[in-house]
Amino acid sequence: MAAERAPRRQTRVVAFRGRIFRVEQDLVRLSNGRTTTLEIVRHPGSVVLIAQPTRDTLILIRQYRYAIRKWIWELPAGSIERGEKPADAARRECEEEIGLSPRRVRRIATFYPTPGFCDERMDFFLCERLEPLRKPAALDEDEQIQPRTFSVKGVHRLIETGGIIDMKTVVGLGLIDARTRS
Repeated sequence: MAAERAPRRQTRVVAFRGRIFRVEQDLVRLSNGRTTTLEIVRHPGSVVLIAQPTRDTLILIRQYRYAIRKWIWELPAGSIERGEKPADAARRECEEEIGLSPRRVRRIATFYPTPGFCDERMDFFLCERLEPLRKPAALDEDEQIQPRTFSVKGVHRLIETGGIIDMKTVVGLGLIDARTRS
């Protein structure tokens, strides 16, 4: 079987440029010769924190997600700033969102949550040996966050009962489960 050619971009229009991401519309020629317009959300990437005070607990945050009009429990996460290394972003977000500084930060997985239309790359970091900050970090202007420590079993129950509906949190719990099995 011959290798298929990747679609070739003919033109690009930036349809929207926001604070966090931009939307591009590319006119592309597919390998079958057809031409179509593809819309892509360009995102700088994000970090997802699996903050574990102990091996049997983890910290979730509760925040209002305007897009779905709900308060939800989820793993802390945030965008990587321009020029920032993912591990540094994980430390910064841990301090900002849960008020603790991790002495140990380790990348454990990377996923693309919606590759059909978005290039966001999510790096999952295990944050351990958490210490209180000397002074509280500032939240982003659009954040209202309530951190809380849960048992890993408690998070499983929340997922099973529909109390957690955030996909990155379900994936993060699966990563914790995989660590404990190995």
